[in-house]
Amino acid sequence: MPHSSKISPSRALRSVRYEIRGRLARRALELERQGYEILSLNIGNPGMFGFRTPETMRLAMIENLGSSEAYCGQKGIFPAREAVVMRQQSRGVMDTTAEEVFIGNGVSELIDLTLRALLNPGDEVLIPSPDYPLWTAATVLNGGKAVYYPCAEQNGYAPDPDEVEKLVTARTRAIVIINPNNPTGAVYSRECLTRLAGIAKKNDLLILADEIYDQMIYGDAEFVPMATLCPESLCATFSGLSKVYRACGYRVGWVAFSGALDRSGELLEAMDLLAALRLCSNVPGQWAVQTALGGYQSIRKLCSGDGRLYQSRQAVISAVEESKYLTLVPPDGAMYAFIGVDSRKFPGFDDESFCMELLEQQHVLVAPGSSFNTGYRDHFRITTLADEDTIEEVFWRIDNVLRHMANRPPMLESAR
Repeated sequence: MPHSSKISPSRALRSVRYEIRGRLARRALELERQGYEILSLNIGNPGMFGFRTPETMRLAMIENLGSSEAYCGQKGIFPAREAVVMRQQSRGVMDTTAEEVFIGNGVSELIDLTLRALLNPGDEVLIPSPDYPLWTAATVLNGGKAVYYPCAEQNGYAPDPDEVEKLVTARTRAIVIINPNNPTGAVYSRECLTRLAGIAKKNDLLILADEIYDQMIYGDAEFVPMATLCPESLCATFSGLSKVYRACGYRVGWVAFSGALDRSGELLEAMDLLAALRLCSNVPGQWAVQTALGGYQSIRKLCSGDGRLYQSRQAVISAVEESKYLTLVPPDGAMYAFIGVDSRKFPGFDDESFCMELLEQQHVLVAPGSSFNTGYRDHFRITTLADEDTIEEVFWRIDNVLRHMANRPPMLESAR
């Protein structure tokens, strides 16, 4: 006799959100299947906007395909790990060797492995709000508790170290620092990072430094590698090929440990075990790492005053300035803008409802701000990868939706 009860998923997933590829993205796919053209600015995926991986990286991968058919060691191929070591040394981090570098299928996999190696049930991780939601998801799925430290808009989305320190408890194991930041584009000052390093040292916290956008810097902003500021704490630096090197599909990321290595042997052994359980990461893409890190850094031109990324960012800033409904702290780094809606003009504004209306009415896909684990619902995130003409068109459509919302009778608005 067949069973009639539902097959239910894990209860752990109840607290996991990833709206960047969630309900809105699924609806966008349905609309595309109906023949509509969707302007998708919800994901930072350079290849979808015409950015190419540097040719030297493609050639390095192709030329080594013959050496890519077998599993490699669980930590990754030596040339890739040694290239990461040399990058760290060039920045003044001298204690990392290839043994402290793990290559993964993107930074996403390594975030999960690191938190799985670290956390016991109920352990707490300090995570910025807004955050990149994978950090929350990986914490929760590995038995931990996400504790959010606010990065307020009025402070340029930088954290207040005094407020961060108040959140530390006996259960706190680690602090996540996303710099340059996704979703806000904030680039943290040396003073701010130094104070966060002091909190980690005082409370014996592992520093999880998400630096995947490390060279995407605009204007006078300065990127300071976190590992250079915390020699007495264990620091895990995460980066990869996806963003700076426009190679998302290669799925190659790395984590490099530095600092308090002398008392971190068991954690690194746990990382090695977990890496071995998944055998190894994608081998062909690893051959591009040495060429990427040691070659010409084309990202610098793209982010300079006449570069495409800079110009697209400026187009977003200008569009927001021209809108009577929107606000923006100009992003100093990364490839996103975290845009506010003037809630005084839209009492009870709900970002998810707005994003769905924008998709249905104007066929523009963006990510609601609350999906980045904020306590407010009047922001949305877009990627700044699109060309200037597309950005101009997108903001015309956004303002069109907001204009109709502003003119909507209050009774009808409250009934939505």
